[in-house]
Amino acid sequence: MALATPAAILAALWQQAGLSPAAMPEVRLTGTEPALPSSFRIGAAAQATVAASGAAAAAIWLRRTGQAQRVSVDMRHAAVEFHSEHYLKLAGQEAADAWDSIAGTYTCGDGRVVRLHTNFPHHRAGMLRLLGCEGTRPAVAAALRNWQAFAFEDAAAEAGMCASAMRSFAEWDAHPQGRAVAQLPPVELVKLGEAPPTPLPSLGTRPLAGLRVLELTRVIAGPVCGRTLAAHGAEVLHISAAHLPSFDRLNVDVNRGKRSAQLDLRTTEGQAQLRQLAQGADVFLQGYRPGAVAGHGFEPAHLAALRPGIVCTSLSAYGGVGPWGARRGFDSLVQTASGFNHAEALAAGTAPPKPLPCQALDHASGFLLAFGTMAALLRRAEEGGSWLVKASLAGTGWWLRNLGRLEHGFAAGVPSFEEILPLTEQMQTGFGQLTALRDAAVLSETPSHWALGSVPLGTHAAAWA
Repeated sequence: MALATPAAILAALWQQAGLSPAAMPEVRLTGTEPALPSSFRIGAAAQATVAASGAAAAAIWLRRTGQAQRVSVDMRHAAVEFHSEHYLKLAGQEAADAWDSIAGTYTCGDGRVVRLHTNFPHHRAGMLRLLGCEGTRPAVAAALRNWQAFAFEDAAAEAGMCASAMRSFAEWDAHPQGRAVAQLPPVELVKLGEAPPTPLPSLGTRPLAGLRVLELTRVIAGPVCGRTLAAHGAEVLHISAAHLPSFDRLNVDVNRGKRSAQLDLRTTEGQAQLRQLAQGADVFLQGYRPGAVAGHGFEPAHLAALRPGIVCTSLSAYGGVGPWGARRGFDSLVQTASGFNHAEALAAGTAPPKPLPCQALDHASGFLLAFGTMAALLRRAEEGGSWLVKASLAGTGWWLRNLGRLEHGFAAGVPSFEEILPLTEQMQTGFGQLTALRDAAVLSETPSHWALGSVPLGTHAAAWA
C-alpha cells in the first residue's frame, strides 16, 4: 500500500479541522524521506504539521487583507525543527542535554523494561520515596528488580510520579488506554458555546497581529504551540509560577517571541489576575495535566462564559479519555508505553528499547495545536462561537504510527550543528546571544519571525502589552 504524500497528509489535517479547501493557500513542499534516522515518518509528520500551521496563518492573512501568499516548507528543515531544543548555542556554546541522572530505562524483576521521568526535582524525590533507595542508577536498578513492570507503572501513577512500562504495539492496542486514544483525531475542534462572530483584527502587518494568547504551559509541546503563534505575530503572554519547576534550557528555545509573567493560582489574588487577563485574551492555551488548571476555576466552559468567543487550546499526555486520561506523562513515557520504543528497536535490529531520534510527539502536538488554534480563530470569525482545541501526545502517536513506516529509514543521520547552521538565526535574549533554528514555514508575504527574545520566567508584569 502506497504511503500518503506529505501534501495528502496536510490536506487531511485541513479537512479534519473543518476548513474549506478553498481557504488552503498554495503550499510548496520540498525534500524527501527519510529526514531523521527512524522507521517512522518523522520527516513527513514534521513537514505536514509545520505546513499546516503556516497555511493556517496564510489563510488568516487572506481573510484579513484579501492578499494571498505562498507557503513553503522543506522537509529537512521541518524535521530538525522537531529537535529545536538540541540546536541551540548561547554565547557561541552549544547547550548540553540536562536529563536527570536517574531518568531513563531499567529492567524490572519480571524482565520487562520501565522508563522513569525524574527531571523535575519533586518527581525525582517522589520516585526515590516510592523505591526506598538512594538517588543513584545502581540503587534504582536494584530497587526495581523487586518490582514487576506493570505494577510499578501503576504504583508510580497512584503516587503522582511519572513512569511507564514498555509495551509492543499489540500490547498497547489491547490496553484500554490504547483503545481509547485510537478513537482520537490528531487535533480536535469542539464548539463550546454560542457567541457572535469575532472579526479578525484589521490592523497590523502580520497574520496574528492584534490577537492575544494567554499561555500556561511548560516543557515542549504546549510552548511550541505558543512559540508558533508568536512567530506569526500574536501577542503571547506566558504565565508560570515561582513555586513550579521548569527548564531554563528549554525556555531559551520554546519561549522565543513571548513575554513572561508569574502568578500563583493557589491564591485568590492570582486567580483574579488570571481571570482579568483571560477577559482580554483571544486564546487560552494550557498544557498541564488534565484538571490542574481547571481545578483553579479555569475550565473551558467557565472561560467561555467569562469571555464569549474565546479559543481554549488544551494539551494532555493521554487525551483526557480512558483510564489514563488524567495521568501525568511526557513524550518519552508515551513513546515507551504506546509501543514506539519497542517497534523502533525491532526495525533497527537492536534490543528494545530504542527511542525516536527526537521528541516527535511533543513537537508534532505543538504544531498541531497551533494549527488547530488558528483554524478555530478562522471558524470563530466565520461561524462565531467559543471553541475548544485539543491534542494529546498519545493521540499524536497514534496519528504518526498510522502514517506508515519506512523500510530504509535508518539511512538518514542526525545532522550536526554545523550542517544545519544555514537554517539558524541569531537574536539577543534574556539569557544572552542565542543561535537557534528559524521557523521552517516560509510565508512569501508575511515571513514568520520572533520579535522578542526569550527571557527568564517572571521577567514581565502579568498584564497585556
